Amino acid sequence: MNNNIIVGLDIGTTKVCAVVAENRSNELEIIGLGSHPSVGLRKGEVINIEETVVSIKKAVEEAGIMAGCDISAVYTGIAGGHIKSFDSCGIIPLKNKEVTKKDIENVLETAKTVPIPMDQEIIHTITQDFILDGHGGINAPLGMSGVRLEANVHIVTGSVVSAQNVIKCVNDAGLDVSDIVLESLASSEAVLSDEDRQLGTAMIDFGGGTTDMVVFSNGAINHSSVLALGGDNLTYDIAVGLKTSIPEAEKIKIEYGSGFSSMITKDETIEVFGVGGHKSRVLPRRILGDILEPRVEEIFSIIHKDILLGKCENLIKSGVIITGGSAELPGIVEMAEQVFHAPATIGYPRGISGLSDIVNKPMYSTAVGLIIYGIKQSKKDGFRIKDKNIFYRILGAMKGWFREVV
Repeated sequence: MNNNIIVGLDIGTTKVCAVVAENRSNELEIIGLGSHPSVGLRKGEVINIEETVVSIKKAVEEAGIMAGCDISAVYTGIAGGHIKSFDSCGIIPLKNKEVTKKDIENVLETAKTVPIPMDQEIIHTITQDFILDGHGGINAPLGMSGVRLEANVHIVTGSVVSAQNVIKCVNDAGLDVSDIVLESLASSEAVLSDEDRQLGTAMIDFGGGTTDMVVFSNGAINHSSVLALGGDNLTYDIAVGLKTSIPEAEKIKIEYGSGFSSMITKDETIEVFGVGGHKSRVLPRRILGDILEPRVEEIFSIIHKDILLGKCENLIKSGVIITGGSAELPGIVEMAEQVFHAPATIGYPRGISGLSDIVNKPMYSTAVGLIIYGIKQSKKDGFRIKDKNIFYRILGAMKGWFREVV
């Protein structure tokens, strides 16, 4: 595969999507896209390796044919309810009265010395800021004078077993994993500007199986969480409420759904096909809004509560950006503004050319973000599940997901 070709593979609960790009003079040109329904995942985690492998193969094959190249390695993401996060801090004395690179490494290592459940492993230590002799808000303390160095960090933990399952699926599909990336981080690479990260933004990736959230402020991640609710729950609610099949409910959601029922006029109607031999029915569209609005409000309310508990509400000066496959549901922005009491907008992949008219949709944010992340990385060696030291290889790769302190 051409060294300038980079592939992002989004293994989602609803779909597996492969996006192929060529890095031409620092311009990202999308040259291939493949997508296939995903039936081997639940809530962002692999539950059937064989079915997931089939979906990966078909999506990658389709993308390769469109791009006119053979795909051998991909950047892929990880998500799911096993991802947890919390804040921590570390403090060390400065022996030489001047901050060295070793001091920075030591204070970050001290911040990581926290108890975590046995089934979890620290996979990120994300630097928020440094404090030198009581003076905070320092991003790069190297070379500065002082006697005491502190570091505020955001720690993310996750199940290594879940990461291994993702990698195994990709490897069984005949592909190498160039790197494995936190999906919310990947999406933020695609949709957020430097100004969004600096001013303060909550990015919500409203997917099929999960809804991921990250809060950026002063250029760094300050808070993150994963909610095991998403667009699939909306579809299930419609199927139950309208007594129809899941496929029909998904179709109705896409064509007529709204997360803000007051946007629907009283005279609008929808046709619902029956199941089990029952005849189709014509119902007021407002019923559909009454089904979807409470669930959308619930999802946003849980995220808002999480932001409040994380004491991050005052950091969101730029507002809320919503991306992901469920972000295009009409009424999403209106409901978000009502719940978060802040301006909201839909996030689309930025800075791309080529097939941008096709890929420039919220559902492709993670896949495009994986490509952008890949371009920023210098390492090229992938890893395979057959490696004896896979546990350490995964952890080693994950530790580089976020910006390094220099």
